[in-house]
Amino acid sequence: MEKSYSKTRIMVECAIMIAVATVLSTFLKVYEAPLGGSVTVASMAPIIILSYRHGVKWGVESALIYSLIQLILGLGSVAWVPTVGGILLCVLFDYVIAFTLVGFAGIFKKLIPNEYVGITVGTFVACLMRFLCHLVSGAVVWYEITKAGQWNDVVNQFGMWAYSLIYNAQYMVPETIITVIVTPLVFAMISKIEKRR
Repeated sequence: MEKSYSKTRIMVECAIMIAVATVLSTFLKVYEAPLGGSVTVASMAPIIILSYRHGVKWGVESALIYSLIQLILGLGSVAWVPTVGGILLCVLFDYVIAFTLVGFAGIFKKLIPNEYVGITVGTFVACLMRFLCHLVSGAVVWYEITKAGQWNDVVNQFGMWAYSLIYNAQYMVPETIITVIVTPLVFAMISKIEKRR
């Protein structure tokens, strides 16, 4: 009975954290890049905290659901991609893989004994993995679309990897800084509340 209650409680927490992450990513944007991507108020933090608190399995499953919600909300961007192969790559690298990898942040709980250092490292690595996914998509999918559409005159001055690095860094660097600062603070607050119970 206790195990069932514990699993039910974790599932409810997952649902709440996915909802919080979705609200943060949708309604609390600090900056929105012109061709997709945004700086939010630590929208990845709920998924990272979930992964750290309950393990990578719960983190990855929740992150996958979160990635599908992000995909549904981002279908307008995917519509710009003219080929089936490009759409598939965009769906995978801008949404499904990029956001699902965030759920692996909890792996550092067992690797680093200090929980605050562990969650900080996990947060940074999760953001880095997401950035690398967007980097691939930017170079392989979005570079040619942007270049052909003349949406950005600067794109013609750079190769595809340099373009993707510059474009994706403009929102992922601030997003990473915010998330690396906020996530350990929120995790510490949750830990203190639980210890008082």
